[in-house]
Amino acid sequence: MKKCEESIPLLHFSFFFMFLFCPSVFSELPSNQKTTMIDLFNLLNKTDLSCNISKDPCSWKGVTCSSGNSFITEISLSGFSLSCSDFLPRLCQIDSLMSIDVSNNALTLIPEEFIKGCGEIGGLERLNISRNRLVGPLPTFQGFVGLKFLDLSFNSLNGNIGLQLDGLIALKSLNISGNKFNGLIPTNLGKAMVLEQLELSVNGFEGGIPDQIMGYQNLTLIDLGENKLSGPVPDRIKDLSKLEVLILSSNKFSGQIPGAISNIRTLSRFAANQNNFKGTVPSGITRFLKKLDLSYNKLSGSIPSDMLSPSNLQSVDLSYNLLKGSIPSNISSSLVRLRLGSNSLDGPIPSSVFGKLEKLMYLELDNNSLTGLIPPDLGSCLSLALLNLAGNNLTGTLPGQLGNLSRLQVMKLQSNRLVGEIPVEITLLQILSTLNISWNLLNGSIPSSISSLRYLTNMNLQGNHLNGLIPEGISGLDSLLELQLGGNQFTGNIPMMPASLQIALNLSSNLLVGPIPFTFSLLTGLEVLDLSNNQLTGEIPTFLSEMRSLTRLLLSNNQLSGIIPEFGSWLTLEARGNVHLINTATSNTSPKSAKKGKSVAASILIGFAAALFTVGVVTGLALSISRRYHRVNDEQPQSAEDLPPPQMGQHIIPSKYIMDRKRKDVKRKYTFVQSSSIDDARRYDRIQNCFYELCSNASKAESSCVKLISQIEQLKTQCLGIADHDTSNTVDTTTSMEGTTPRVFSPLVVRSKGRPQSKRKVHSAEKSIKKSSTKRRLHHNEVEVLFINVVY
Repeated sequence: MKKCEESIPLLHFSFFFMFLFCPSVFSELPSNQKTTMIDLFNLLNKTDLSCNISKDPCSWKGVTCSSGNSFITEISLSGFSLSCSDFLPRLCQIDSLMSIDVSNNALTLIPEEFIKGCGEIGGLERLNISRNRLVGPLPTFQGFVGLKFLDLSFNSLNGNIGLQLDGLIALKSLNISGNKFNGLIPTNLGKAMVLEQLELSVNGFEGGIPDQIMGYQNLTLIDLGENKLSGPVPDRIKDLSKLEVLILSSNKFSGQIPGAISNIRTLSRFAANQNNFKGTVPSGITRFLKKLDLSYNKLSGSIPSDMLSPSNLQSVDLSYNLLKGSIPSNISSSLVRLRLGSNSLDGPIPSSVFGKLEKLMYLELDNNSLTGLIPPDLGSCLSLALLNLAGNNLTGTLPGQLGNLSRLQVMKLQSNRLVGEIPVEITLLQILSTLNISWNLLNGSIPSSISSLRYLTNMNLQGNHLNGLIPEGISGLDSLLELQLGGNQFTGNIPMMPASLQIALNLSSNLLVGPIPFTFSLLTGLEVLDLSNNQLTGEIPTFLSEMRSLTRLLLSNNQLSGIIPEFGSWLTLEARGNVHLINTATSNTSPKSAKKGKSVAASILIGFAAALFTVGVVTGLALSISRRYHRVNDEQPQSAEDLPPPQMGQHIIPSKYIMDRKRKDVKRKYTFVQSSSIDDARRYDRIQNCFYELCSNASKAESSCVKLISQIEQLKTQCLGIADHDTSNTVDTTTSMEGTTPRVFSPLVVRSKGRPQSKRKVHSAEKSIKKSSTKRRLHHNEVEVLFINVVY
């Protein structure tokens, strides 16, 4: 027989440990078994080891013998990196074997000699060839009259399964999960019908659950997860009176959850998540269950009042369905995990039950319509590790009792209507890793003791009304990867930030002053830095251009000055609204905005400026142009600080609060010419960002796109009427433009600072204004500005 040459080095090392401590007692094994073991050793290892192989093989690692070492009963070569199967038939020469384990190797086939030889071993009960690289169809197992446990899981076997396993009359456990089998679920699984465990998950089986499966009355476990199965679950499933685990996850099952499930007294786990089940949740379904998972379906109606009350219940997951109504108040004290997120549940969170839920570790009620206060009794759930109440309509303050949750690692309370200050007790959560209380109505300052949260990796406080200074101690959060403080009212200089930051640092839309700190040069792993919409001064530091990990830098609407450094092509820079910045590298400043210098608006701008110095017809033409296109919006929209807080269900979030690191193709407002007035430019920029964020969100789904376009068309009609009859926004054409004035006539006719001069030798005002396409474009721009004002 050919030896497995490629396996020798690794097996030599492995067998060295097998024989390292061989005892001096001679083996009592039969001579044929001892000879077989020596041959097997020589087959897999050519090089002699320091241990005498004549010693007892029963002392070898992975070899188990009977009492008295009279014969070998088990051989395990699991995890030896075997890639050649030639040694397998040699194992079959040991006719006393009860178990063979060659799992966790790199075997690619099962030799026919092995099937034939080991099939004649009447006492062989266990065969484990899982987690190898077996390919091809399932071999036919002839013989193996005593085989009870067969594990071929996580290989690459394929094809249909017919009668290949029908001869295994003693088979009790079959695991062929994680292969590439297809066709219908096999039903010929041993003529004696004594099968107890059937694991077929992670394959490509199709069709429904065949009725023949119900004939295996001894089944205690059925795992059909992650296939392509469809149709309803048969009512005959109740006939499996010994069933303990039923897993139907990640298929295409439809219809209703069979109520007969609740009649299987032995069933402790039922998982049917990620299917197409509809209808209501059957009452009494958790009567005998310990774990229930019906998430990611289309279940509707309310949660049965008795569903969470059984004393044996440990885990319930109904998230991502269409459930309505309130959360049942009768909750079992044995519950460890409760997931009801992403439904349409309403009403308050039951407050009287949490005092007794000492075992509760995971509570997820996010993305519903829950109202009322956060129950202070939650602080009594001392085992709680994850608390997610985000995306509801919760009001009131953050209970200080939450500081009692010493095991809490994740706290998500964002997108509610919480008010008041951040309680200092929150900083007692010593192992907290994620803190997200963004998009609420919180005020006050960040507690200085926030520095005690040394394991914090993500902190998101944006979109509140927090004020004061950013604590100096925040630099001590040396595990922090992401910090979101945008959309608040923080003042003062920017303190030193943790050098561990990598994902994003967002300080936008605050009242921060001073220069960009040099300590930012320590943020060598940072990807996104947003300092926009503040009052920062000074120059843009050159070290920012040397931060190779930085992919997006937002500095818009500050008071920065000086020359913009040259940045690499990998970085997207937004620096609009800094009127004293000098752009010497037009190819990389406010990306692509300089390339829009030849827009029609700029052409008319220069032409109009030239027309003022012409006589006769040119002067008259200029005046007519100004009557029509010089418009001012005296009723400016509210600033970002004055905008109402985000409400539940409102997903239109201004882009200045969003770290979008993927969409670099969005043109946003680079085609518009900015005003030279700082205040107007800031307001204009905020409005535009909101509008383009609205467009970005709507473009992700066809239904949203159609709905938005319909609304825009309606608004266009309204805006046209306003443009024709509202004279409050029209500039008096007799107003002189000489001298200094803070008033800006129109963002369409003021050239932004840094834009390259036109290279046209003659102005084209007359040519441009006569073109119908230009008229339409100008008219569209007017409507668009008015549309923004109407929306916001």
